[in-house]
Amino acid sequence: MAPRLIARQLSWPTGIVGWLVRLGMNRGNARVNAFAVDRLGPQSTDAIVEVGFGGGPNLRRLLDRSASVVGIDRSADVVAAATKTFAAECAQGRARFLLGDVGRLPIDDASCTKALTVHTVYFWRSLEQGFDEFIRVLRPGGLLAVGFVPREHMETMGMPPDIFTTRTPGELREAAAAAGFSVDICQSPSGAPWIVALCRKQ
Repeated sequence: MAPRLIARQLSWPTGIVGWLVRLGMNRGNARVNAFAVDRLGPQSTDAIVEVGFGGGPNLRRLLDRSASVVGIDRSADVVAAATKTFAAECAQGRARFLLGDVGRLPIDDASCTKALTVHTVYFWRSLEQGFDEFIRVLRPGGLLAVGFVPREHMETMGMPPDIFTTRTPGELREAAAAAGFSVDICQSPSGAPWIVALCRKQ
């Protein structure tokens, strides 16, 4: 599969190729996803939003440990697949899957206690706008976990710069702090290149 095609599917998975890429993402990102969910610490009283859930590897973990989950993704194929997979939870009112983008999340102000997004910051049009939206939808004291690979490692992967915008921990910290978050950077316990930024709404 051509690198540029893979890059496009990573940013916006569609069709049979997107399905294959989602399977690959679920396997390749298993450790960062598990680490991010553990740092988020879902509880039975939490209402959680995951933005850019892709193949959905975190959804079962979140549903098993929280009161409700809203999944938001800009791929209609991804939203349809999750709605089918978690039909019972949707019928119970514990899960919703919506088409949307981090620049304008389709949920109400202060409607979530926690939020999660992994490997999406490369596709945000604006870090400032994205963090402003997470501040808007989180309740006071709410926690956001952001998993990503920093620029110094991303640039060795050869991803097309018109699709992937690489980010540094400093850039994320600055944008999150400007929105009203305090930020802690959690390094991979295995020495892998990814990190998780834990951002708490003040």
